[in-house]
Amino acid sequence: MCRVLLLFSLVVCACYATFPRRIGRTLKVSNGGRWGTWQAPSFCPDGQFASGYKLKIEPVQGFLPWQDDTYLNGIELVCGTRYNTSGNGYNVSSGYGRWGNWKGLITCGSAGKFLTAFSLQVQSNQGNGDDTAANSVKFQCRNLNSVSRSHSIGDHGFWGSYGAWSLSCAKGSAICGLRTKLQRPQGGFSDDTALNDVEFYCCGSD
Repeated sequence: MCRVLLLFSLVVCACYATFPRRIGRTLKVSNGGRWGTWQAPSFCPDGQFASGYKLKIEPVQGFLPWQDDTYLNGIELVCGTRYNTSGNGYNVSSGYGRWGNWKGLITCGSAGKFLTAFSLQVQSNQGNGDDTAANSVKFQCRNLNSVSRSHSIGDHGFWGSYGAWSLSCAKGSAICGLRTKLQRPQGGFSDDTALNDVEFYCCGSD
């Protein structure tokens, strides 16, 4: 069962120990934000893969000096099997920031298609301006035993630009878990960025 821990006002979902998986490939990108620490990884149960996802988004706060934006605060994978897109209702997240709300589910669209590659939208370092770091993420979907990327899914955040696509999961595997890099709340009038970077893990079907 998932345990929710409160540490330095950063909410961390510690589901990873319940469903350990054999990782075939770790998917990374080079444009992640510079702030924060890596959280513990979290995985879908055995036999399940990420068929969709949700994002925790803080709405735009405004453009006055005391209004601090963070935008992307969390990524939650929705796990499914080859035969349905909702699994047993398992949603997994490797920690998330305190601001914003979870937005609607985005899926690969049909049973048997899973997330297999990603691209991260990140705002570059703003210097003395308001930093938000990661703003959104998009994915490539395909059938588990296919080798081609069938289509991409995802939205565009408010700030920053998308970087290059990550490597793709090998044939017979798909994204099964994730690890996020989060900056804890800075307090006072300091600049918060929340989610900065993410890695996804590929698992096979056996």
